[in-house]
Amino acid sequence: MVAHTEKLSEVRRILDRYIVEVVERFDLCPWAKSARTNGEVGIEVLWGEPTADQWVAAGQALIANPKTRVAMVVAPESAITERDLREMRNVVTNGVPGTGVAHFYPTAPLDLASPPRLVPFLRRSPDPLLQLVPLALLESVRGIPEVPDREMQAQMLKGGVPAQRGDVGDMIAETNHARVTADRAAMLAVLDDIAADRQRSYARVGITITKQASEPA
Repeated sequence: MVAHTEKLSEVRRILDRYIVEVVERFDLCPWAKSARTNGEVGIEVLWGEPTADQWVAAGQALIANPKTRVAMVVAPESAITERDLREMRNVVTNGVPGTGVAHFYPTAPLDLASPPRLVPFLRRSPDPLLQLVPLALLESVRGIPEVPDREMQAQMLKGGVPAQRGDVGDMIAETNHARVTADRAAMLAVLDDIAADRQRSYARVGITITKQASEPA
């Protein structure tokens, strides 16, 4: 029987691949690498089909750590749909004040029609997950000429239409759009490789693989 620690290790390994090989390699987030290398990323794995209370409690526990800049609550066995995960994001947002919450989903399609429409693809994580970021973090990002207010920060983290031109969300979205447009073949290849790695490794250690979390976009 595979030990719980081995299952957890595989989930963390697959998530690390996504963070390093996709988010960092393609510069999708301005603070991702520094948060990871400084030990400021908090991760909690929820097994089976987590309840709303479990999602909220995990987020609260991670954000309670003053060192946490980015918190990720991962549900590798969940059969949750993208729509329901979006609703869970709203529940967690209300349950963990002072944070912006974004949902990441494995089957998000590629849509290059505009920067806002690309956002779901940029969050095409190996497993369903919610990312929590203290809203004050955006205010501390260096080199940003105009920092949006908290309401707009929350909208940006949800993937909404960015604020007026020149705001940090607008700048990041446009940069990401240009990068993915130029490197989409390379990015898709990495995402496909990570998905295949996930399929093999989860089957090996006995992690339940759901249809929603494993089917191609």
